[in-house]
Amino acid sequence: MSEDLCARAQRLRALIRYHNYRYYTLNDPEVADAEYDALMRELRTIEETHPELITPDSPTQRVGAEPLETFDRVEHPYPMTSLSDAFSREEVKGWLDRARQMLPQGISLEFVAEPKIDGLAAALTYEDGLLHRAATRGDGRIGEDITENVRTIRNVPLRIPVGGDVAPPALIEVRGEIYIPRDLFETLNRRRQAEEEDAFANPRNAAAGSVRQLDPRVTAERPLRFFAYAIGHVEGTEITTQWESLQHLRDLGFAVNEDIRLFTDFQKVLNYCEEWMDKRDLLNYEADGVVIKINNLNTQQRLGIVGNAPRWAVAYKFPAREATTRLQNIAINVGRTGVLTPYAVLEPVRIGGVTIRQASLHNFEDLERKDIRERDLVVVRRAGDVIPQIVGPVEGVRDGSERVFPPPEVCPVCGEPVVSSEGEVDIYCGNPSCPAQVVRRVEYWASRGAMDIEGMGTKLAEQLVNEGLIADVADLYALEKAALLELEGFAEKRAQNLLQAIADSRERPLWRVLVGLGIRGVGSTVARVLTDHYHSIDDLQEASPEELLELEGIGPGIAEAIADFFAQPGNRTLVERLRKRGVSLQDEERVEGGPAPLEGVTIVITGTLPSMSRSEAKELIMAHGGRVTGSVSGKTTYLLAGDRPGRTKTQAAERERVPIIDENDLYTLIDHSETDSMPQGDDVEQPSLDL
Repeated sequence: MSEDLCARAQRLRALIRYHNYRYYTLNDPEVADAEYDALMRELRTIEETHPELITPDSPTQRVGAEPLETFDRVEHPYPMTSLSDAFSREEVKGWLDRARQMLPQGISLEFVAEPKIDGLAAALTYEDGLLHRAATRGDGRIGEDITENVRTIRNVPLRIPVGGDVAPPALIEVRGEIYIPRDLFETLNRRRQAEEEDAFANPRNAAAGSVRQLDPRVTAERPLRFFAYAIGHVEGTEITTQWESLQHLRDLGFAVNEDIRLFTDFQKVLNYCEEWMDKRDLLNYEADGVVIKINNLNTQQRLGIVGNAPRWAVAYKFPAREATTRLQNIAINVGRTGVLTPYAVLEPVRIGGVTIRQASLHNFEDLERKDIRERDLVVVRRAGDVIPQIVGPVEGVRDGSERVFPPPEVCPVCGEPVVSSEGEVDIYCGNPSCPAQVVRRVEYWASRGAMDIEGMGTKLAEQLVNEGLIADVADLYALEKAALLELEGFAEKRAQNLLQAIADSRERPLWRVLVGLGIRGVGSTVARVLTDHYHSIDDLQEASPEELLELEGIGPGIAEAIADFFAQPGNRTLVERLRKRGVSLQDEERVEGGPAPLEGVTIVITGTLPSMSRSEAKELIMAHGGRVTGSVSGKTTYLLAGDRPGRTKTQAAERERVPIIDENDLYTLIDHSETDSMPQGDDVEQPSLDL
């Protein structure tokens, strides 16, 4: 094979990447389709004749991966947070007022505003310019690996930069939205209907379903596109503002929404948002609001995150879309805590491209206040363009056939009397053994965010409860294969897989157990805060509300809810039953060995570590009692630096006098519980900053 052939293949790949960028990203092609096709044919011929010339970033490799059996889990280096919503000018101004209260008086702020695309959030990681991994947002901490599917998206670069002389960062995580343009969505649906396949309900559902296909070849047939809107993590490049981030993404070859604007006047930000409310139907993509971000990244870091939403950003949501339809009847849902919630069964109606058949009625007090009746003609709204709600009845067209729906006196599932608490609008089924409650509790216990029992969903939970095999979550751990095999839909393999998944969940960390118990206000974030301090459920059970309030992030409501939960004899009995069934109720390493080696230590990671990935390093640190955060502050104990550390983190560590350690130092910390054996401050050798 001659050097000329190798060089020609390299040249063809560069040309095709450039023309893909012109066509799919800039929408400004420079060559005719026939010329482009000729380039692709020539490259394929060379690679078929000389397979050793095929590279991972070759345009011929966008499609061709074998179907997946399942999606692997991916832990995000920094959580992919949600956004707080605002529905009026006053609420947006309130967001800004709250942010300003946390900043120095008189600080000057800039804002970046962008239409909020209604698609699927994704994070794309590039190492030395090559697409390494793509993941969904998932629960914000853990997503799914969709790399092979994302490789099929035509305007996603397989290698960066696309043309130009911009050097690629050593590592960059690009965050954005996967979506289907409206015009291409309509073409897709026409093609499906011509082939006698069901049309997709709306572009967002089509995009989400396409990305989660196990066969990348199916994904490749869908007209997916990607808009980049943020940099989650970068090493080797200094960026100080969101606006700079967007420009850097453009320079690297990513599609960035041209409708994004930079403002120094907040009044103009509000005007921009309201202009887009009127223009939303003119866009070639679905948008359900405008995202407003404070531009300066240091200011963003100072404001931080509350719950699962950044304080430095807000989503100004467009007014909900509405339609009128007939409310056929009212039904009742029984939740895992026993709350009885009415909901409307509707004559199907399409709102914003989605067919609505049910809608929330909130509670019985709201139902009475709005005077909503069965057989009413009602106004239905998709709140935030997502959740269907009943605005109210169209009273002027009533003909006397409408029926008032009174609050129930007994539970519609178990028949036990309902109860209510003074000062609360909700009514409850007072029977903790109510099958509907048990089903919901089992479903929640087994969910991915809690005990993560694969194969256990709503239908199976209902089946197990209805067949009398389980009465609470502890009974899951006493299930036997013989009993499962008697159930409809079960064969040997499914029964064995379920029992193995249940057995595996016995060793889940304590924070997952706390989430699974369904204590009001205790999600994954609060559960981790609790287990950072209480290393066994026995310790937590004895904690008073006053003690709990001393923990960062625990407010009065959550503190009372935790104490009340463990004060109930039935809940303590459940904990003991879980213990007897082998469920781990303590962080073993911490309890048996005394204080963990990294107890009270907060570590930030930067650069490429020699013998483990960042995720592995994070798990190692957390397993020994430490915390891992994404940015250096005065509360950081150490900066763990590998090869090519990030300049921003390293400079912050020097400024805050945070010791910089390497992987060997980390192992020394773990081996010795006394951290004063470690070098401190200026005694620590600083890694090179020649990036």
